Amino acid sequence: MGRKHLYIIGLSSLLSVSLIWYFFIKKNDYSISFKVKAAPGTVFYGIQAWSATQQGNVSVLKKKNFNFIEQEIENGYVDLVYCWNIQSVNDSVSKVNVGIKDLNNSFYNRITLPFFNTSFKTEQVGNVKAVKEALEEHIKNFKIKIDGVGKSEETFVAYINLKCSLEKKAQAMMKNDAIITGFLHSNSIRITGRPYVEINHWDQDNELLDFNYCFPINKATKMIVDEQVKFKTLASVKGLQATYWGNFMTSDRAWFALLDYAKRHGYNLANKPLEHFLANPFDGGDELTWEAKIIIPFALK
Repeated sequence: MGRKHLYIIGLSSLLSVSLIWYFFIKKNDYSISFKVKAAPGTVFYGIQAWSATQQGNVSVLKKKNFNFIEQEIENGYVDLVYCWNIQSVNDSVSKVNVGIKDLNNSFYNRITLPFFNTSFKTEQVGNVKAVKEALEEHIKNFKIKIDGVGKSEETFVAYINLKCSLEKKAQAMMKNDAIITGFLHSNSIRITGRPYVEINHWDQDNELLDFNYCFPINKATKMIVDEQVKFKTLASVKGLQATYWGNFMTSDRAWFALLDYAKRHGYNLANKPLEHFLANPFDGGDELTWEAKIIIPFALK
C-alpha cells in the first residue's frame, strides 16, 4: 500500500473520529466564554440570579464549590441545559465558559451552527451577554479590598442564633433585629459597639448558614436567662481579612474574594467568616460608604 493511500486512510479515520465526537460525544451544542472582574462565588450567584428571571421551570442538575453549576431550563417545547464553568484568572478576574445544549434539537444545531447564524445561536449569545452585563452592573454596587493577614478583637456580646440560606442572611438579621435590640433595651443593657455576624457553620454545598447575630455589650453586664438571647465572648481570631463597602445584603461577596485569594496564595481557611459592620444601614446614605470588616480565620493545623 502506497504512502498516498495510507495518508488518505489516516485522514479519513481522523475525520470519522472527529465527526463521531462532534455529533455523538461532545457534551454541548455551543460554547461561549467571557471574563468579568469578580470572584467565582460572585459570578456563581449572578448566574443563579439570571436563571431565576427565566420563564419556565429552572432546575439545578449539579453544582460544585461555587465554580461549577449545571442548570436545565424547560419552557414549553424548549429544553436547554447550561453548564457554567467559572475559573479564577487572578485576584480580581474570573473567566466563565458556558456550554449550552438544546435537548430537543441538538443534532440540528450541530449541523447548522458551523454554517449559519441560527436563532438558537443568536438567543444564546443574547442570554450570556445579559448575564455578563448584569454581573458588571452588580459589581458596581460594592467595593472589596483584601487587607491581608489580620486579627479581630476579643468582644463580649449578646447574640441570637439564626439559620437560613446564604442569600437570606441579611433578611434574617433584619427580621430578628428588633428581638435582640428590644431585649437589650427592655433590660437596660447598653449596646457598646457595632454588630457582628459570627458564622458557626457554612454548608457550601447546600448554601446554608448557622450564625450568631451579635451586639457588643459591657462584659460586667448581668446575664439574664432568655430562650433566644444569649451571652458570650467572641474570641480574638487571626485570619485573612478584607474591607467591604456596600449594601450588607451582599457582604458575602467579600467572603468569596477572600476564599479565592486564599486559594491563589496558599492560605488554608476555616470557612467561618466573622463580619463586623461599621455602619448603620438604617441611617441611609450612599451604600458605597457602608463599611464592614470581614475576617476568615486560618484553619487549625
